[in-house]
Order: sequence, then structure tokens, then C-alpha cells
Amino acid sequence: MENRFSKFTLLISNINRCINKIKSEEMSKFDLKSSHVSCLYYIYKNCKSGLTASELCALCEEDKGTISRALNDLEDKGYIDCTDDSKKKYRAKLFLTKKGCEIGQEIVKISDSIVDLASKEITEKDRVILYKSLENIAGNLNKLCENYGGKNGN
Repeated sequence: MENRFSKFTLLISNINRCINKIKSEEMSKFDLKSSHVSCLYYIYKNCKSGLTASELCALCEEDKGTISRALNDLEDKGYIDCTDDSKKKYRAKLFLTKKGCEIGQEIVKISDSIVDLASKEITEKDRVILYKSLENIAGNLNKLCENYGGKNGN
């Protein structure tokens, strides 16, 4: 049992550390932070309909404060535009500017390339099994976390 625990936690930690390092390195080329990646990615993928900050929180599985700070940075740098100037900005649709579309397209391209490289020796059948297994593990851990004060331990 100790070997399973150690192997599981070390592999997951290593993957997470690598993802965060890659995000930071790739975003530094654009003078952005790793926290901007998911926001730009999802807004780009939903460019026709736009997304609210609330929807981004759900997609990114991040808290409101983290998303709010990232969105403020992106708006200040001219990457996103809000459709509503009212006080309820959290519910307004967010869209990429032309500058944001260009970087969104680049982020998708970089992300696809990294995922391809990371999974280059995994067959499609194994990939389906891997993702299903990860979904089961995440679901089970989320249920356990609820016993520790909420989803994801929050």
C-alpha cells in the first residue's frame, strides 16, 4: 500500500509541477502569468458566445478571487473586453479582443502541441482508459474532500 500511495502522489505532483512550469514559461513570452492560460483558452474556445466570470470559474475549477484577478489583468492588458459596464461584471459576457484572439489562438496551438508531446506513446484506447480512470479518481477524491470541509478541501 505504501508504494501505491507514494507512486500515485509523486506522479500526480510531478505532472502538476511540470504543467505549472510549462504554463509559466510559455506565458512569460507574452508577459502573462500561468493563471491567465485557462481564462484565455476557454474564452477563445467559446469566442462566439463569450463566457461570464462565473462560467470561467466552473470551467477552470478556480475560485472567484483567482479568476477575478486574472480577468482584471487581461482586461488591463487589452486581451479581453466585457459586454457590460454595470456593477455586475461577474455575470457579464467576456470576449477576446483582436489581440486576445491572436494570443488565444497561440495558446491553443501551444497546448495542443504539449498534450501531443506528453501523450505521444499512448494509444487512443489507453488514452480513453487513462482519462476515465482520472475522472473516477478525481470524483472519488472530491467526495472524500467533502468530508474535510468542502470540495477540493476548501
